[in-house]
Amino acid sequence: MIGKLKGIIDSYGEDHVILDVQGVGYVVQCSARTLQRLPKPGEAAALSIETHVREDAIRLYGFLSDGERDWFRLMQMVQGVGAKVALAILSTLEPGALATAIATNDKAAVARAPGVGPKLAQRLCAELKDKAPAFDHVDPGVVQLAGALAERRLPQPVADAVSALANLGYPQAQAVAAVAAAAQAAGEGAGTAQLIKLGLKELSR
Repeated sequence: MIGKLKGIIDSYGEDHVILDVQGVGYVVQCSARTLQRLPKPGEAAALSIETHVREDAIRLYGFLSDGERDWFRLMQMVQGVGAKVALAILSTLEPGALATAIATNDKAAVARAPGVGPKLAQRLCAELKDKAPAFDHVDPGVVQLAGALAERRLPQPVADAVSALANLGYPQAQAVAAVAAAAQAAGEGAGTAQLIKLGLKELSR
């Protein structure tokens, strides 16, 4: 099994790169985000590799980090998620953003990926929620606030601030994280307007 490849970028395809390793060209499937971050042809690159062996083919999937590869593996444990869908999700959300979205049950963020409908996004969040913090740093305070929001047991100013930021177009995961930081900075008893102001300041960083 191949776990890592280091070589020279030969050329790019729509969904893959050909990596020249000592004269052998490996076709490596990658997410759009990974392809965008790789260097131009003729330059050196290294990819973490996941090898899929089938009766009719051997496919190599490449990632910029072991963490991204771990998410690729983990998502395929969920029914309805194959390699193509997992790559689509990683093309839409980087690993840190994906971890936060799943940990905070932000189904809308996950559903932005091509091929991921609301039901599959819900299944991903439900089945991987407990695993998300282990794969990427996710603030436990953000997770706690997201859980309280889902159960409708937040103080009204906090809930209203999250709703206001979401209505401004920010993804729920970002809104929750910003308001969590704002509430911590402002202390108990902060009003909605203050939390929104501090939350916007957090989002502008």
